Amino acid sequence: WLFLAGGLVFYGSVFFNPPECGWTCYAPLSESVYSPTGGVDAWIFLIHLTGISSLVGAVNFYATIVNMRAPGMGWGRLPLFVWTILVYAVLLVLALPVAAGAVTLLLTDRHFGTHFYDPTSGGSPLLWQHLFWFFGHPEVYIMVLPGFGIISEVIPVFARKPIFGYKAIAAATVVIAFLGLLVWAHHMFSTPSPFIVLVFFMLGSFLIAVPTGVKMFNWIATMWRGSIEFKTPMLFATGFLGIFLIGGITGIFLAVFPVDWQLTDTYFVVAHFHYVLMGGAVFAIFAGIYYWFP
Repeated sequence: WLFLAGGLVFYGSVFFNPPECGWTCYAPLSESVYSPTGGVDAWIFLIHLTGISSLVGAVNFYATIVNMRAPGMGWGRLPLFVWTILVYAVLLVLALPVAAGAVTLLLTDRHFGTHFYDPTSGGSPLLWQHLFWFFGHPEVYIMVLPGFGIISEVIPVFARKPIFGYKAIAAATVVIAFLGLLVWAHHMFSTPSPFIVLVFFMLGSFLIAVPTGVKMFNWIATMWRGSIEFKTPMLFATGFLGIFLIGGITGIFLAVFPVDWQLTDTYFVVAHFHYVLMGGAVFAIFAGIYYWFP
């Protein structure tokens, strides 16, 4: 009943008063001065509701994988898809509370007289961006890491070879998640941040290319001299390699902050993001559907 009532409140508010502050809801546009209707409040409710459900699911996955493995199922025998789900769950547990805190501060700004994001009263709109992107960047890996796991399951089957470098792929998954928590401000290169901060986040963004490259080379090495059978899951998996490669290389361009100054808010960024998500998440999901569901 709680979820039903919440859904009715949310959809009613959005239908009559949609949130008009973009998908990032940057302050001060999302403050009550500029967005006085209930759409933003409904959006805040939505973030809490979906955040709680994702958090509970993540705790469930973590507890199952860490504590409830079958006898003999050591860490070195865990399927690579399960490795990615474990890391995905940890990222959710770390990132979601920050998003919840950010929208709670926004709610108190809107209705309880606080000024966390109001620069006219000592607040900072950049605080919203830091909190939002500290969640928003790991969220990208939350979406794409399970896809990596699916590709690691599909390619060995249809190449008729064991996965190349199992330990390296598992370690790369953990390293990607760790670095993904350290580079959120590369979404904020056009803000007035100190030069040393820009350099740190640029170099951190470069580093993510290393474990990602390890995965790419290992997937290709798995196919090398394999007896490849191009069934539908394998077509999606090989399509993933090509499309995701373009997404990753365009990300390197954007990680160079003087280049990002010219390209931010252009369709280059939109294209980069969609190459990553189409190649990384959508192609992988279709590969998994055709591989596991028939």
